[in-house]
Amino acid sequence: MKDRVVISPTTRQEGHAELVMEVDDEGIVTKGMYFSITPVRGLEKMVLNKAPETAPVLCQRICGVCPIPHTLASAEAMDMALGIEIPKAGKLLRKAVAAAHGINSAAIHHFLVAPDVVPEDKFVAAVDSVSEVRKTVQYVVDMIAGEGIHPSDIRVGGMARNITPFTKERLIERMTALKPKLEEHVEFIKNCVLEAGLPKDLGVVNQPLMATDATYGTNEFDMDKFSEVLPEAWYDDPEIGKRGCSVIPLWEGQNVETGPRARMEKFAGFKDKGVIAQHVARADEMIKNYNACLEALDAIDPAAPANVSYDKRGTGELGFGVIEGPRGTDVHMAQVKEGKTQFYSAIVPTTWNIPTMGPATEGFSHEFGPHVIRAYDPCLSCATHVMVVDDEDKSILKNEMVRI
Repeated sequence: MKDRVVISPTTRQEGHAELVMEVDDEGIVTKGMYFSITPVRGLEKMVLNKAPETAPVLCQRICGVCPIPHTLASAEAMDMALGIEIPKAGKLLRKAVAAAHGINSAAIHHFLVAPDVVPEDKFVAAVDSVSEVRKTVQYVVDMIAGEGIHPSDIRVGGMARNITPFTKERLIERMTALKPKLEEHVEFIKNCVLEAGLPKDLGVVNQPLMATDATYGTNEFDMDKFSEVLPEAWYDDPEIGKRGCSVIPLWEGQNVETGPRARMEKFAGFKDKGVIAQHVARADEMIKNYNACLEALDAIDPAAPANVSYDKRGTGELGFGVIEGPRGTDVHMAQVKEGKTQFYSAIVPTTWNIPTMGPATEGFSHEFGPHVIRAYDPCLSCATHVMVVDDEDKSILKNEMVRI
């Protein structure tokens, strides 16, 4: 039997996952397998046979770390499923919220990886910098979306309300004042990463990229290019295949890389790969999100409507909400007939990255494995879609997997 190093659960991430690394005599990883062991919660099933407005309220609770992308993706999917064209002001408000949340989430990740890359004598300064950045961008999210954790004002049909002229002025003022501090923070983190002594090619993979937009998203998703398999069919190790709790999504038959580095390569000409590149791209993307947020705020007409009335019966067609969340492409799908949700599914960022993260540990000492995983900032609760059921009474008994 090959020697293995098992980290269970992996740390400084949301949810629970396991990293299994087969190693040679020198401790170099020859095969890496990363998989979710987070219990399924079934929120996608909870929205079925309910009014379409229920979906964003429930699905924002898929994750407490990235509730904004899930709310937006859910609302966008329902908008499309109901044939809604939301007003310009509503779209701009959504874009401003998404961009502000992107900055906030990147700052949180910098706190989580600080022990890996920030020198001890600069650790307090790093934490203070994270807090300063978050204070402003979370204020933007709160003022537009209602709350940062469960954003009540992102609604099917747009937003609950527009912002007032005074609020617009205040948000622009605060964001303008943040710019020098944000630029200082980005350079500080990048310098720490570059000086941390990580191997140059650590975590380099050459998978196709999954990225749909530089800062927001789209309603387009080609189902002909998408497929998914259960973990039992993906992992070579039968035990791991039976324990994994997330499906393996594929794009044109291949696992992909999604997230900041993918977006920066696709939309900003960023060419570097690997762990160092992941950190640098995430930091640089904070500036892109800052500019996107300020641009959206500046373009908002506070006197314009932010929502529209709509026919709740639904088109019967599949609607897509594709939002570029901090960790990558977040896809929600919805179908509404006769005023009730008939189908709902979410393919979230970490789900795309799970089959890519394990192999990214290969070729280097197993001691670097956690660095590789943390570079992707995995969020596991969002990614759990598989449970083991008994065919007769549906209790969790038999080792037979189904996608829920």
